[in-house]
Amino acid sequence: MELWYTEKQTPNHGITTKITKTLHTEQTEFQKLDIIETIQFGRMLVLDGMVMTTIKDEFVYHEMITHIALNTHPNPKKVLVVGGGDGGAIREILKHSSVEKAVLAEIDGRVIETSKEYLPEIAGALDNPRVDVQVVDGIRYIHDHKNEFDVIMVDSTEPVGPAVGLFEKGFYQGIYDSLKEDGILVAQTESPWFNADLIQRVVKDIRSIFPVTRLYTVSIPTYPSGLWSFTLGSKKYDPLTVDESQLKELDTKYYSPRIHKSVFQLPKFVEDLVKE
Repeated sequence: MELWYTEKQTPNHGITTKITKTLHTEQTEFQKLDIIETIQFGRMLVLDGMVMTTIKDEFVYHEMITHIALNTHPNPKKVLVVGGGDGGAIREILKHSSVEKAVLAEIDGRVIETSKEYLPEIAGALDNPRVDVQVVDGIRYIHDHKNEFDVIMVDSTEPVGPAVGLFEKGFYQGIYDSLKEDGILVAQTESPWFNADLIQRVVKDIRSIFPVTRLYTVSIPTYPSGLWSFTLGSKKYDPLTVDESQLKELDTKYYSPRIHKSVFQLPKFVEDLVKE
């Protein structure tokens, strides 16, 4: 008998992949959590029926939510990740020697614990002494820490359930207030194919708060449509003015100094979504 996992990405579209077994399943306080073994992508973390990350392609998302902002800021020392309980963003942040402290604010502690157990390649840096893990509501954490961070990353699930508030204008304003005077925000902002209205709204909201706002896209095969977006809001620094020749080569698989600016060259239909 063949076993297949299907994610219904919209009411009319989904992806399916062959699996060998379910490694873990539970209903946490906040969401349904499953870890499955797939043939094509290896171990896969699924929350409420949606693919969060896989062993094979996780590096794309985690490198691209982190290194663009960290290489745009000239000296990031204190960084916050809201969400991101799998630990991949934290792992990438620690590749920057200037970072003295990386805080993880994840609402669901079970995501952290199961990721450590089943996804050590991704979560292995969570016990690093430079990391401060907080099992807490990220929205509340933001409002309790003003003018504190150089970079804040919103590594959220899709805008359903406990993550809905992470896509609202008030949350982005809270992030602005939690950043230092030259701080940078980066947030995952879904698929241009399936979430055009959300992207338009989020970019408009961030643009109304931050002097510099840029959308960029990357290719992630297990995410809806394979084309994914991130939105960067900066109080001072523009990622398009970075001198790539001065960027250090990191131990990465997707990001490089040569790709830093190219991801901001948007397909025409995406460019049209975010025109001022």
